Amino acid sequence: MASIHDGHRERLKARFRAEGLENFDDLHVLELLLFYAQPRRDTNPAAHALLDRFGSLRAVLDARPEELAAVPGVGENAAMLLQLFPQVTRRYLRDSGDTGDILYTTEQCARYLVPYFIGAHEEKVYLLCLDAKCKVLDCRQLQEGSVNAASVSVRKVADAAIRANAASVVLAHNHTSGVALPSQEDRETTAIVRDALAGIGIRLADHIVIAGEDYVSLADDGFFREKDE
Repeated sequence: MASIHDGHRERLKARFRAEGLENFDDLHVLELLLFYAQPRRDTNPAAHALLDRFGSLRAVLDARPEELAAVPGVGENAAMLLQLFPQVTRRYLRDSGDTGDILYTTEQCARYLVPYFIGAHEEKVYLLCLDAKCKVLDCRQLQEGSVNAASVSVRKVADAAIRANAASVVLAHNHTSGVALPSQEDRETTAIVRDALAGIGIRLADHIVIAGEDYVSLADDGFFREKDE
């Protein structure tokens, strides 16, 4: 005999098919997601526990897998399913902006780069390579981990730029602290990379520091003008 929870599942699924997620609150979104990791269990208690622990759907999806799995009623399978969503979103948004795009402004570059860092729990470094007309030639991850002058490989930056036949490049990395303000180490790294690339005829157009959907451009911040004076 079908339980009340089975009926709730079918009603929630039917509502999603008819309306999408537009009118769903965070609790019901989580319930719906958890249906597919916990097919024989009432997912309402686990959804409540997740929101009690993290506060919002976004915070749940941004949490580390070990944190999710430790929430009562969640477990490893549900934690893995929840971890898929920010990474699939990142993949989807990255594929939406492909090589061949023209990026003239800092805002356009940042909008192109932000999806590469969605759901990232560690600092990552990417290099965006552009031709003389600011068309995207390539965007690739150079490293994962702490970003500073000692750890960023200038050789990797130069090799990636040369392989792409880039006229200019934009360096980008994220701050997992949630604050996009460039540090002194970020500035030192920028200076080292800028000078090294200048020696092989490639311009470092910017270094963009990203935190969530926020970003700070060192070019807009006047860093490159300061170096030229």
